[in-house]
Amino acid sequence: MSDALEFKPSQPLTIGVELELQLVDRRDGDLTHAATDLLRLVQKQHPDLDVKLEITESMIEIATAVQTTHPGVLADLRRLRDAVCVAAELLNVGVCGGGAHPFQLWTERRIADAPRMRYISELYGYLAKQFTVFGQHVHIGCPDPDAAVRLVHGLARYVPHFIALAASSPFAQGVDTAFDCARINVVASFPLSGRMPFVRDWAEFNAYFAKMRSTGVVSSMKDFYWDIRPKPEYGTVEVRVFDTPLTVERAAALAIYTQAVARAILARPTLDVTEDAYLVYGFNRFQACRFGLQGEIVDPVTLERRALADDVRATLEAVRRHGRPEDDEAWREITRCLESGNDAAWLRQKLAESGSLGRVVGVQIERFAGTM
Repeated sequence: MSDALEFKPSQPLTIGVELELQLVDRRDGDLTHAATDLLRLVQKQHPDLDVKLEITESMIEIATAVQTTHPGVLADLRRLRDAVCVAAELLNVGVCGGGAHPFQLWTERRIADAPRMRYISELYGYLAKQFTVFGQHVHIGCPDPDAAVRLVHGLARYVPHFIALAASSPFAQGVDTAFDCARINVVASFPLSGRMPFVRDWAEFNAYFAKMRSTGVVSSMKDFYWDIRPKPEYGTVEVRVFDTPLTVERAAALAIYTQAVARAILARPTLDVTEDAYLVYGFNRFQACRFGLQGEIVDPVTLERRALADDVRATLEAVRRHGRPEDDEAWREITRCLESGNDAAWLRQKLAESGSLGRVVGVQIERFAGTM
């Protein structure tokens, strides 16, 4: 059997969005075990929708069809949200966004009854239950495998943007973590997390993958938990650093922002970064997780230190000049995030107002449903 991975080209800059959602008990706001029952209901009512189990019974994943514009992504996400929320209502279960539940105990989680989930549980032990955190994944279509490699490395520069704009996991185990995005600290526990190694083209990537597979460490791309990874079976690059936002409107805007940055990267015909671009990757990533939009980053090329929010504003201005009118609402949503704060700031505000993490989860449910 050949060790080579076949990359199936796709239409450039198409978008697919996946959201991992929290399933909570409406009585106390804690996570509940409802994924299998909820999936069965949704599949019966909407067999055409892409809804699936995740690692534990307290999670459900929804995924859009392949889209190209903000209206298409947003319409898909709203339909998926409504379908899941209506079905959950029949089970007296709440559905919400957020990168981590604020007070759930990982010891109370149940592994979902699916072959992949059982495999992960057997391999990683207690880490599998701790992996009950919730992210947004954005797939960007690539015309060829070398373009996918360019895109992975090019998007790495913007990982702090993606983390800070999406951050919605300030609480864990009942306390404020002091991080805007605590979810990534959980993902970092896995041995194949972090960033993709620096390779210059698909041939080099295939050589790397063949070596890894020969060791028995990996068997497929699913075994890599990288921040950004190629998905050769889809012909995409998948960005995985986003917390799940509190609304589908923000999720759609983040997808379009990612697409716009990717458009600029793919317009360049050759790889224009070196491994030196990753010298400040860990520092920038930490700043975004810890401080969100109040963090600082170091430009990997100029080595200039600047405010993360200012870097986002400059990038937003650049991509808007080459944007499309149908994406204007996405730019307004990103601007609102910059001006009013990310979802982590909103969650902290709600805790200050209510004094109860249970009540915070209650308003998260309303916010995700679009009723507040």
